[in-house]
Amino acid sequence: MWTLKVQPRFNETDALGHINNTTLPVWFEQARTPIFRYFTPDLDPNDWHLIIAKIDVEFLAELYLQHEVEIRTYFSKIGNSSMTIVHEAWQQGQLCAKGHAVMVHFDHENKGSKPIPEAIKSELLKHLIEG
Repeated sequence: MWTLKVQPRFNETDALGHINNTTLPVWFEQARTPIFRYFTPDLDPNDWHLIIAKIDVEFLAELYLQHEVEIRTYFSKIGNSSMTIVHEAWQQGQLCAKGHAVMVHFDHENKGSKPIPEAIKSELLKHLIEG
Protein backbone atom coordinates (compact mmCIF):
# COMPACT_ATOMS: atom_id res chain seq x y z
CA MET A 1 0.00 0.00 0.00
CA TRP A 2 1.12 3.51 -0.77
CA THR A 3 0.10 6.58 1.22
CA LEU A 4 0.01 10.21 0.17
CA LYS A 5 -0.60 13.12 2.56
CA VAL A 6 -2.56 16.00 1.04
CA GLN A 7 -3.11 19.38 2.66
CA PRO A 8 -6.35 20.66 1.10
CA ARG A 9 -6.17 24.07 -0.53
CA PHE A 10 -8.82 26.76 -0.26
CA ASN A 11 -9.56 26.58 -3.99
CA GLU A 12 -10.52 22.89 -3.58
CA THR A 13 -13.54 23.76 -1.43
CA ASP A 14 -17.11 24.26 -2.60
CA ALA A 15 -19.82 26.74 -1.57
CA LEU A 16 -20.72 24.52 1.40
CA GLY A 17 -17.17 24.60 2.76
CA HIS A 18 -16.41 20.98 1.91
CA ILE A 19 -13.72 19.66 -0.40
CA ASN A 20 -15.31 19.74 -3.84
CA ASN A 21 -16.31 16.38 -5.33
CA THR A 22 -14.18 17.07 -8.43
CA THR A 23 -11.04 17.19 -6.28
CA LEU A 24 -10.97 13.52 -5.26
CA PRO A 25 -10.26 12.13 -8.75
CA VAL A 26 -7.33 14.55 -9.01
CA TRP A 27 -5.91 13.48 -5.65
CA PHE A 28 -6.44 9.83 -6.57
CA GLU A 29 -4.57 10.33 -9.84
CA GLN A 30 -1.68 11.93 -7.96
CA ALA A 31 -1.64 8.94 -5.61
CA ARG A 32 -1.14 6.62 -8.61
CA THR A 33 2.26 8.17 -9.41
CA PRO A 34 4.24 5.30 -7.81
CA ILE A 35 2.33 2.89 -10.06
CA PHE A 36 3.04 5.02 -13.13
CA ARG A 37 6.76 4.90 -12.31
CA TYR A 38 6.86 1.11 -12.61
CA PHE A 39 5.82 1.44 -16.25
CA THR A 40 7.49 4.77 -17.10
CA PRO A 41 10.18 5.56 -14.50
CA ASP A 42 10.82 9.11 -15.76
CA LEU A 43 7.08 9.79 -16.33
CA ASP A 44 7.81 10.76 -19.94
CA PRO A 45 4.39 11.13 -21.63
CA ASN A 46 5.97 10.12 -24.96
CA ASP A 47 6.68 6.69 -23.44
CA TRP A 48 3.37 6.19 -21.59
CA HIS A 49 1.87 2.70 -21.44
CA LEU A 50 -1.21 3.04 -19.22
CA ILE A 51 -4.74 4.19 -19.94
CA ILE A 52 -7.80 4.57 -17.74
CA ALA A 53 -10.70 2.25 -18.53
CA LYS A 54 -12.90 3.30 -15.60
CA ILE A 55 -12.89 5.46 -12.48
CA ASP A 56 -15.42 5.88 -9.69
CA VAL A 57 -15.63 7.70 -6.38
CA GLU A 58 -17.97 6.98 -3.49
CA PHE A 59 -18.39 9.81 -0.99
CA LEU A 60 -18.90 8.55 2.56
CA ALA A 61 -18.39 11.70 4.67
CA GLU A 62 -17.43 15.33 4.19
CA LEU A 63 -13.80 16.34 3.81
CA TYR A 64 -12.74 19.73 5.12
CA LEU A 65 -10.10 22.34 4.38
CA GLN A 66 -8.55 22.52 7.83
CA HIS A 67 -7.28 18.96 8.14
CA GLU A 68 -4.77 16.87 6.21
CA VAL A 69 -6.11 14.03 4.07
CA GLU A 70 -4.33 10.69 3.74
CA ILE A 71 -4.83 8.87 0.44
CA ARG A 72 -4.21 5.12 0.68
CA THR A 73 -3.66 3.27 -2.58
CA TYR A 74 -3.45 -0.45 -3.30
CA PHE A 75 -4.65 -3.08 -5.78
CA SER A 76 -7.72 -5.27 -5.45
CA LYS A 77 -6.99 -7.12 -8.70
CA ILE A 78 -4.07 -7.51 -11.08
CA GLY A 79 -4.80 -9.32 -14.32
CA ASN A 80 -2.85 -10.11 -17.46
CA SER A 81 -3.04 -6.59 -18.91
CA SER A 82 -5.19 -4.61 -16.48
CA MET A 83 -5.34 -3.76 -12.81
CA THR A 84 -7.94 -2.45 -10.40
CA ILE A 85 -6.57 0.22 -8.10
CA VAL A 86 -8.35 1.13 -4.86
CA HIS A 87 -8.08 4.57 -3.31
CA GLU A 88 -9.24 5.61 0.14
CA ALA A 89 -9.35 9.18 1.47
CA TRP A 90 -9.00 9.39 5.26
CA GLN A 91 -9.33 12.52 7.39
CA GLN A 92 -9.01 12.57 11.17
CA GLY A 93 -9.20 8.77 11.37
CA GLN A 94 -12.39 8.53 9.28
CA LEU A 95 -12.77 6.97 5.83
CA CYS A 96 -14.42 9.81 3.92
CA ALA A 97 -14.24 8.62 0.30
CA LYS A 98 -13.14 5.61 -1.67
CA GLY A 99 -12.77 4.89 -5.32
CA HIS A 100 -11.45 2.59 -7.98
CA ALA A 101 -9.47 3.05 -11.14
CA VAL A 102 -9.18 0.31 -13.74
CA MET A 103 -5.99 0.84 -15.72
CA VAL A 104 -4.88 -1.05 -18.81
CA HIS A 105 -1.33 -1.64 -20.01
CA PHE A 106 -1.77 -0.34 -23.53
CA ASP A 107 -0.02 -0.56 -26.89
CA HIS A 108 -0.74 2.78 -28.58
CA GLU A 109 0.62 1.65 -31.93
CA ASN A 110 -1.67 -1.38 -32.18
CA LYS A 111 -4.50 0.24 -30.19
CA GLY A 112 -4.95 -2.65 -27.82
CA SER A 113 -4.01 -4.01 -24.45
CA LYS A 114 -0.73 -5.80 -23.89
CA PRO A 115 0.47 -8.04 -21.06
CA ILE A 116 2.01 -6.45 -18.01
CA PRO A 117 5.69 -7.47 -17.96
CA GLU A 118 6.33 -10.17 -15.35
CA ALA A 119 9.03 -8.13 -13.56
CA ILE A 120 6.58 -5.24 -13.09
CA LYS A 121 3.70 -7.55 -12.19
CA SER A 122 5.72 -9.20 -9.42
CA GLU A 123 6.39 -5.76 -7.90
CA LEU A 124 2.74 -4.72 -8.19
CA LEU A 125 1.58 -7.91 -6.48
CA LYS A 126 3.32 -6.70 -3.31
CA HIS A 127 0.53 -4.09 -3.06
CA LEU A 128 -2.40 -6.46 -3.68
CA ILE A 129 -4.99 -6.56 -0.91
CA GLU A 130 -7.86 -8.88 -1.71
CA GLY A 131 -11.29 -8.68 -0.12
